[in-house]
Amino acid sequence: MKTGHTCVLWHNREPPFRGYALGMSMVVSPTFFPAVVPPLRASVRERIAAAGIALACLSVLIVAAVLQPSTDGFGTHRQLGLPPCGWVLAFGKPCMTCSMTTAFSHMARGHVISGFVTQPMGAFLAIIAASTVWAGAYSAIFGSRIGWLCGKLFTGRIMWPFLGFLLAAWVYKIVTWPT
Repeated sequence: MKTGHTCVLWHNREPPFRGYALGMSMVVSPTFFPAVVPPLRASVRERIAAAGIALACLSVLIVAAVLQPSTDGFGTHRQLGLPPCGWVLAFGKPCMTCSMTTAFSHMARGHVISGFVTQPMGAFLAIIAASTVWAGAYSAIFGSRIGWLCGKLFTGRIMWPFLGFLLAAWVYKIVTWPT
């Protein structure tokens, strides 16, 4: 081994890669493994992006707080000047995102139970939006790499259950939809 050259010795342990038998002794140069660890602090560009994401989520939550939740459990988006849901007009049943604006409005007011009863996925997304405001602001101010870690969550292991929850919330809305 050369002086000043760092090597990792794997003796009677499983190496962090496939293709070698267990218990094999070997010397591996760190250059063999590409660095996947990000810098300790976020760059200026990442801080600006984090601030932008935090402001976007905060804007959504402010609009939701200003809107009056519909007593019907759906249709709050009409206060924004949007048309009625085309899916409801065509089929008489809710679309996948029906009542999400109402759920956001309930959650922005602190009515957590009403938010989840109205649209479970909408309430969950409102919690994610509120968390993103704080995480984005923290990252923008202090240069934290929390956004990088959160970006690693967008994998199939997380997204498939997320999609399953979205579909389950849609079925819930269909079942609880007034006839």
